[in-house]
Amino acid sequence: MNASPRYGFSRAAQRQARSRVPGCIVRTIQLITAACVLITSALASAAEPRPNILFIMSDDHGYQAMSCYGSQVNQTPNIDRLAKEGMRFDRCFVTNSICGPCRAVILTGKYSHLNGFAQNGQTFNGGQPNVAKMLRKSGYQTAIIGKWHLRTEPTGFDYYHRLIGQGPYYNPRMRTNQGEVGPQGFRDVQHEGYTTDIITDLTLNWLKDNRDQDRPFFLMYQHKAPHRNWQPAPRHLNRYDDITIAEPATLFDDYQGRGTAARTQEMTIARHLNPHDLKLAKQRGSFTPQQRMIWDRAYGPKNEAFAAAKLEGRDLVRWKYQRYVKDYLRCIDAVDENVGRVLNYLDESGLAKNTIVIYTSDQGWYLGEHGWYDKRWMYEESFRTPLLVRWPGHTPAGSTTTQLAMNLDFAETFLDAAGAKIPETMQGQSLVSVLAGKEPAQWRKSLYYHYYEHPGPHMVHRHYGVRTDRYKLIYFYQLDEWELYDLQNDPRELTSVYDDPTQQETVVRLKRELQRLREHYRDDGTVVDFGAQRARNVKPTLAARFDFGNLGNTRLQSGKVVPGRQNKAINLDGSGPAIQQPGRGNLNPAYKPMTIGGWFKTNAERGVILAQGGQSLGYSLYLKQGKVQFSLRRQGALTTLVGPPVSLNTWHHVSATIDRDGKASLRLNGKPAGEPIAFGFITSRPADGLSIGADSGSLVGPYEADNGFQGQLEDLRIYWGPLAADILENWSQP
Repeated sequence: MNASPRYGFSRAAQRQARSRVPGCIVRTIQLITAACVLITSALASAAEPRPNILFIMSDDHGYQAMSCYGSQVNQTPNIDRLAKEGMRFDRCFVTNSICGPCRAVILTGKYSHLNGFAQNGQTFNGGQPNVAKMLRKSGYQTAIIGKWHLRTEPTGFDYYHRLIGQGPYYNPRMRTNQGEVGPQGFRDVQHEGYTTDIITDLTLNWLKDNRDQDRPFFLMYQHKAPHRNWQPAPRHLNRYDDITIAEPATLFDDYQGRGTAARTQEMTIARHLNPHDLKLAKQRGSFTPQQRMIWDRAYGPKNEAFAAAKLEGRDLVRWKYQRYVKDYLRCIDAVDENVGRVLNYLDESGLAKNTIVIYTSDQGWYLGEHGWYDKRWMYEESFRTPLLVRWPGHTPAGSTTTQLAMNLDFAETFLDAAGAKIPETMQGQSLVSVLAGKEPAQWRKSLYYHYYEHPGPHMVHRHYGVRTDRYKLIYFYQLDEWELYDLQNDPRELTSVYDDPTQQETVVRLKRELQRLREHYRDDGTVVDFGAQRARNVKPTLAARFDFGNLGNTRLQSGKVVPGRQNKAINLDGSGPAIQQPGRGNLNPAYKPMTIGGWFKTNAERGVILAQGGQSLGYSLYLKQGKVQFSLRRQGALTTLVGPPVSLNTWHHVSATIDRDGKASLRLNGKPAGEPIAFGFITSRPADGLSIGADSGSLVGPYEADNGFQGQLEDLRIYWGPLAADILENWSQP
């Protein structure tokens, strides 16, 4: 009865009443009151059952591509229904503008640093509390259909039918928790058709046939579209061909008013869209012959016309913009049509009157503003996301709000609307009162943002910042550069005024507010690592040993096997790796203590002994400037342990260890080489495999691409888990 103040008497009122009445009467009143509350609650439940919650999320749908937000480039009539019949949020923002992290925030009601999912490619900890688990505990039936993108299987959902990874636009294979287990150990289903349509078909099937009609439902209906690379449905391939989409005013932005980050990104329409994005290359994916035929008939003549035009300079950029934005809008058209299908079913079935419908995107998106596509920035087009909510009987139709909302608020809003308890660990604010058209007391006056993914796709530097009604202060902490924007006088954020003498009081005030928000949200610069406990449970294992006298099926890519120190060695001339192996199976280093190393004799002051991973995740043991070094990358951040110099043309034994507490240490010739430092663990399997004698892929360490080892390597080993002292001692014996 105390889950929500809407469903009973306040505790303060009860205490006041008790203070004025004798004890025996109090007890009688308590019994009567309890009975009355039960009866009242039962009647209320009968009259106003708890609402169903339908959460609709598309991927990368910018608010500027929705007609209810004033789009100048397209119409979204079905999505617009939610604005006409409910509330449009004009200032809803995200905590971290990137796909997977946004989804984790929505599920947990916590910032990335506390839910542990700060970058795409990480693995979401499904064991932590999430809103689906809480709603299910409260009596809701829970389901998620469509895009998941968190690498683990969904938890807290009675039913799921999800895309695997990003999922394709055509003929997706999807994973579910119902049905027979296949030969690979999963319940995978191969579908044929257009993915946006298929996700909707599955959603309608669940609503019609699979839900428990005696329970309220919480359904997450989540589209892949309009995510890159924007493959439209067959019915839309030629839509917009006869019109020219209006260009944004900043399509040819030169970034002169901003800092290093804006000038060094890799997300421009002019230079970074590839032939696959632009449909100038044969499209990847499992098209059926019929689908391929329809596709080629649509794009073939258009591509021939482009080739004949021989465009250059700004004309070429304009063509790329038109091709990109039309494909993007075609994908949105399919989303809008399918949202209409679901809304129509809610009307026809009678569910609409007691169903809260939310439409949003995982974050904002660039439609050519500043010459960009993609997201990631704290700049407005990326930071701001659309939010429409229809709640019959609660939310005034056709209403709007300018209250500062966040995707951080969604979980608490769902729980509050359901009359479920909101845990104190959640960091948002329920939007229920805002949705009722009320001006809530103590509402936020500022927003906090933190983006982590660098180095990585599009090379947007890490940054955090604060936004108020008028100002936005951003700190690119890898660059030690600040930017300040006056959103009132410079809504397009073209010129930073951080160094303007007239703005120094504003700078001081915003820095103070930024620090307050970082403390309030408990962001000390670290991201919680749920995998640390996994590391403590790893059993000692010899994962790999490279005995160059007996390599078995392992093929040498370079070098010669020669007599070594004691056994056979590989002699390398620095031209490339001797061995490359995929980093899967026994070679997956995720959340594992490790000891790596072996014997070496070098005739140069540089060269990689062994490496696994790349510039986002990985480890490397190497020589640089005559010193042995051990580097680790976690989410792009580099940590390096530097050992002592080594003599040339002399055999040495080196080992690098990450212990169960995530501390790294080096040993040279059996003796400690420097003080241990905090490294942490690799958080998921790196995309690049294991390489011996060079790092030939995406580079882990701070060395040049020409990093081949010159000399001899012998008895290289990789151990997971804690290594027994006697094994290490025997391995390093001269």
